Amino acid sequence: MDQNTTVTLLELAAKSLLNNEPAAIHALDEIPRDLFVPLFKAAFMGGHKTMLKAMVRVWPYRCLHIGSLNTRESYYDTLEAMIDGLQILPAQNSSSWGPKLRILDLRSDLDCETICTEIGTTFPFCFHSCMYSQHSILKIEEAQQSVRSLGIGNSGSEPQSAQEPMVLLVDISLNSTLRTQQFLSFLCSKVQQNYGSLHLCCRDLHIDRISAHKSILQFLDLGCIDHLEIDQANLNEVINILARVIHLDSLTLGNIPFKSYKRRKFRSFLLCLRRLHNLQELSLSFFCLTDQLHKVLRVVPPQLETLYLPFCSLSHRDVTVLSQSSQATRLRVLSLSNNQIFSEVYEPFQTLLEKVSSSLQHLEINNCMITDSTLSALLPALSHCTHLCVLSFAHNPITMPVLKSLLQHLTPLMMLKYVTYPVPVHCYEEWNFHDTLDRQKLAEVQAQLEEMLHGAQRDDMNWATCAE
Repeated sequence: MDQNTTVTLLELAAKSLLNNEPAAIHALDEIPRDLFVPLFKAAFMGGHKTMLKAMVRVWPYRCLHIGSLNTRESYYDTLEAMIDGLQILPAQNSSSWGPKLRILDLRSDLDCETICTEIGTTFPFCFHSCMYSQHSILKIEEAQQSVRSLGIGNSGSEPQSAQEPMVLLVDISLNSTLRTQQFLSFLCSKVQQNYGSLHLCCRDLHIDRISAHKSILQFLDLGCIDHLEIDQANLNEVINILARVIHLDSLTLGNIPFKSYKRRKFRSFLLCLRRLHNLQELSLSFFCLTDQLHKVLRVVPPQLETLYLPFCSLSHRDVTVLSQSSQATRLRVLSLSNNQIFSEVYEPFQTLLEKVSSSLQHLEINNCMITDSTLSALLPALSHCTHLCVLSFAHNPITMPVLKSLLQHLTPLMMLKYVTYPVPVHCYEEWNFHDTLDRQKLAEVQAQLEEMLHGAQRDDMNWATCAE
């Protein structure tokens, strides 16, 4: 019997058990260990919350991840059922029978399996273990190992924790919806009940209005976070949060009021950015940076791969600085949308394209007032961006002849699959006023472009407008 057949039989057995949920719950102590993963998947996707709670209590592996699973039930209801099933285990020999769950991961992750491959060690190995918090299993185990290596205590008298440390991994979005507030209250209550034994590890934190969530932010261990998004806050609040993070990979800031830019505060903000040595993605939107971008680029790591700067009031000087920066040759994703960077000259952006040509995969320059003459001048540099996969330049005043010329220049870029283009100006009675758009003319434009793509044998390219 091959492996695929075995998996199918296990899945069928799991679904059969769920037909009689009370009996299945009663039999959890008796069913084979190999049946737990398919049974969990079936229970999760079927929304069997009582079964999920019971399974978490007796889970026979060291970690449990929801990974790519989806549920037909309320997402928060399902997570609460699993959290409610968590029980802090007494300190025990790892080879003993019974529940072994030490890491419960409630994050959605398409690349994550339900359990990690087990290796021959007493340490609860997991590819997604918390690495940085002093309350993580890793740090606690390291501290205990240090005590043993120093010869403090002996096998008979060495103090041992009465309970096994556990980690609860969850992404958190702090918004003002009632259901979110209820979930966060439930989450905090569970952690407080098991204070010192249950570590809440949040890797991805989204905050909408810092001022409304100060109590929960004091509760969280921000040292765990690697993706942070803050919307609607003053700069001082942002600085206070950044002072508590250490290992950020991604930082997104939006709607930071201009009035908060006082000289000392902006300098403090830059000092916080300088500490983020692992930063790979930086997004600043509605963040006025006119003639200030050089200060930001001076402090962020040279290995930065993603840079989003929409609505930042950038000047052509800022584009020049970006083209000369250490980050330019490594950028894979760049958004300069909604900045009037072409109002004076285009040469700084042309130079920038030449610098990023060997790395750039995703480019957004929507609503930048790119004209026919500017786009025509940029075509040679753009056609050398051989790794480009996505290009978006909607809401720019471009005519049909130049749009067709652009298509001819871009079809040789074999990695380019998605292009969002502006509706040509002749399709409007008054350019960029949606109510004056002539849909028949737009349909004719689309038909011409599709015919050109077919003639260039690039039917794999998707050209679309924001008006579709």
